[in-house]
Amino acid sequence: MTSLLDLLAVPPALLALGEPTHGESAFPQIRNDAFASLVESGYRSIALESDRAAGLIADEFVQGGDVTLDRALVEGFSHEFGAAPANRDLLLWMRDWNSGKAAAERLTFHGFDAPLEMQSAPSPRRHLAQVCDFLDSDRSAEIDELIGDEARWSDPTAIWEPGRSIGRSMDAQRLRVIADDLLTELYLQAPRRPEGWRGAFVRATSAIALLRYHAEAAAPIPQEQRFVRLGAVRDALMAENLLAIRSAEAHRGPTLVFAHNAHLQRHPSTMTMAGVELSWFGAGAIVAALLGDRYAVVVGSLGASPALGIEEPTPSTYEGTLQHGDQLPRYVRAGDVRPAEKRTHDYRYVPLDQATIAHADAVLHVPTGIDPTVLADRILALPDAEQFVAGEDNGAPEAAWGDRFFYVGPDRRQPFATIVEHDVPGFDDASHLDRPRVFRLNLDLGRAEFQNLFGFAPKDFEEHRHEYDFTRLDTVVPHPGYALHGFGSIVMPGPQMLPEIDRLLTIAHGRAVDRHERAARRA
Repeated sequence: MTSLLDLLAVPPALLALGEPTHGESAFPQIRNDAFASLVESGYRSIALESDRAAGLIADEFVQGGDVTLDRALVEGFSHEFGAAPANRDLLLWMRDWNSGKAAAERLTFHGFDAPLEMQSAPSPRRHLAQVCDFLDSDRSAEIDELIGDEARWSDPTAIWEPGRSIGRSMDAQRLRVIADDLLTELYLQAPRRPEGWRGAFVRATSAIALLRYHAEAAAPIPQEQRFVRLGAVRDALMAENLLAIRSAEAHRGPTLVFAHNAHLQRHPSTMTMAGVELSWFGAGAIVAALLGDRYAVVVGSLGASPALGIEEPTPSTYEGTLQHGDQLPRYVRAGDVRPAEKRTHDYRYVPLDQATIAHADAVLHVPTGIDPTVLADRILALPDAEQFVAGEDNGAPEAAWGDRFFYVGPDRRQPFATIVEHDVPGFDDASHLDRPRVFRLNLDLGRAEFQNLFGFAPKDFEEHRHEYDFTRLDTVVPHPGYALHGFGSIVMPGPQMLPEIDRLLTIAHGRAVDRHERAARRA
């Protein structure tokens, strides 16, 4: 793809890369590639749409601490984003990069969201207790008494019915004073206690953010404006976090931010509720107003998504016009995107429109997410390619049902490609294909291409097995079970991998054609 930085008029300090929907793996996979490239250009941090305080746990893993990968994924992300395979890859890659690096060169992971869901928010108890522990403060008992039963904070009806919210009670107001006192004490103690100070600061500001959000939930706002107001407050808290992250990272290099387009765009978000047109400024609009050209935004655009059931766009829409090009996925200068129609909108996807394009610096267009069916269609487009799908009706073992095998001609002893979605315990389980929606493409590369890719012959694979992490996405590796036969594999390849996949498919298919023609001559 075109270099992302080449599309920007001014090198930004905060570069925002948006996705138009959550749940399509192509965007975080491309984000990982983009971040790896940006790191080579001096970027030293990334901030994701995830709870900032939780992100401290993920960053401890990235820094090489004692936190396990499993804990980093479960506790280091909010909104269940730790389940995304691309986020697992991101943490592993960052930890690998940091190994042996000087402090100035090490990468930092940040979340920048507030510690809440739109429809519920916990009490600040946990964050305040951690700050008290850091400061050796004796106010924990007072805090516990003021918070009381956790349920009166976390009850979703307390968010939507102001009369049920505790956010403007005397207890909540007293807690806000205590949180502010603790934050002041943190600054007073900074010269004596620099170790761990940043984490304590994040937890203190997270507690204050929760108290602010609960206070807004208790405000007597008309019901039709309530959702928008709370969304706007969440975006304001996100913006505050982004500015704090940028301040902390300013001396080390620029920061990449990844989130939904709606949180990153420069122009106001709009919504019609009960016949009333409502608008609010998202985090991107706030940050852009304060940073000027030090903030740049690349909005995400999606053609189709098999995973989400999103169909191909019509040619007259923005996404439809972006579907056609020599290289896909691709980055496009926003000024080069021609006017078009707005795509029909549903809850799964927020489409491009004139305002989004006009206020963006560039667009990342992904033509389609990749799933086994998309790859199978690509393979079956090759001459004389045939597919066999393992299933109960053809006597295949149950563990292999749904796996696909591709051949040329009737001799089905050796497929030239397979797509598998299941581990084979005790034989082929190194790729962790039991993860949700994870699959693997396997290709018969032959001895010459295998050695070209990996630098050793198939017969020498066992000597090199320890060099490979077979769980990583978007990486061509020796097949963990059939490398000795010249097979390679790619776990869950994203659309940016399609040119390399096509090249390797051509090699594998060509080998199958040669075998078929030799067999025909012998017959």
